[in-house]
Amino acid sequence: MNTVKKQIMIVDDAGSNIDTLIAVLGDEYGLRVAIDGESALQALQQDPLPDLILLDIMMPGMDGYEVCLQLKSSSRTRGIRIIFLTALTESFEQEKGLKLGAEDYITKPFDPAIVRARVRTQLELKGYRDHLEEQVALRNKELAHAQEATIASMAIMAEYRDPETGSHILRTKSYIRALAAELSQRSPQLINEPMQKILYQAAPLHDIGKVAIPDAILLKPARLTAEEFSTMEKHTLYGSEAIRRTANIHGQNELLRVAAEIAEFHHEKWDGSGYPHGCKGKAIPICARLMAIADVYDALISKRPYKEALGHEEAVRTILEGDGYTHPDHFDPQVLACFAQNHMQFHDIALKFAD
Repeated sequence: MNTVKKQIMIVDDAGSNIDTLIAVLGDEYGLRVAIDGESALQALQQDPLPDLILLDIMMPGMDGYEVCLQLKSSSRTRGIRIIFLTALTESFEQEKGLKLGAEDYITKPFDPAIVRARVRTQLELKGYRDHLEEQVALRNKELAHAQEATIASMAIMAEYRDPETGSHILRTKSYIRALAAELSQRSPQLINEPMQKILYQAAPLHDIGKVAIPDAILLKPARLTAEEFSTMEKHTLYGSEAIRRTANIHGQNELLRVAAEIAEFHHEKWDGSGYPHGCKGKAIPICARLMAIADVYDALISKRPYKEALGHEEAVRTILEGDGYTHPDHFDPQVLACFAQNHMQFHDIALKFAD
């Protein structure tokens, strides 16, 4: 059975050294050569990357220390193991290279047996490390699936209490992803790509606290009284408490942290007139500021026993201009601008996941 040879790059300006290393290693490994630091770095911009670099220290122009520093400073190349080739035998020289991230030294003149042994050792260590990283990645993937299953189970529980919740969940998590993508373009420091995915996964739990609201209030086919609404407001606190208790049992993670913030704060308003805390402005977590618009838009376009559904254009006008219940001051101006820019995506989402 043919096996793929491990790849080694030799970086040395002396032809005699290169010839010696090719003679020692060429039968067992795939070899490529660079005669100076600059050409080595240029060659390493292309795939595939070598498994190991044999790197001379004393070269004209860029020396081996600088090459090593640049390789270990890049996420793309820092995993390549480096063995320095040197005639320098002072311990402080070796210490300098090891501090820069090199794994080993081979001194000149080369002893073929030493070269083969140290190369083999470093390649074996790289194999162990790569295997460990694969196992960690697999474990992380399994944990991510478990988290998503937890989120889905909790969201399904909410659907049992409120039949209207299912499509609402599908729409609002898609709305918040669209808003987050637009905000990320405008302010990358607020929302990065991993957070966009987390928001999409966490959004279904924004109303999970409604499972603790009595049916007489949750399913009432009319507007709520002030006392009933006061009870309904507590779904934000019930939801965040349930998610945080879940996190305490299964372990803290970013997904559940964001989900708890969305559940607790998505009814807060930019001007401080929201609930349950009356938070104002940037005291409201950004994830909840995004959900606020997603939730209000969906409420406006949805028919309820006590109101008719608005069309898309009227819902957009209501959010951007206000009416008796909603006002632009309720929303983060930056998020509101994102909604004004991409509201047609909301319309497409609403049509796709219509009740």
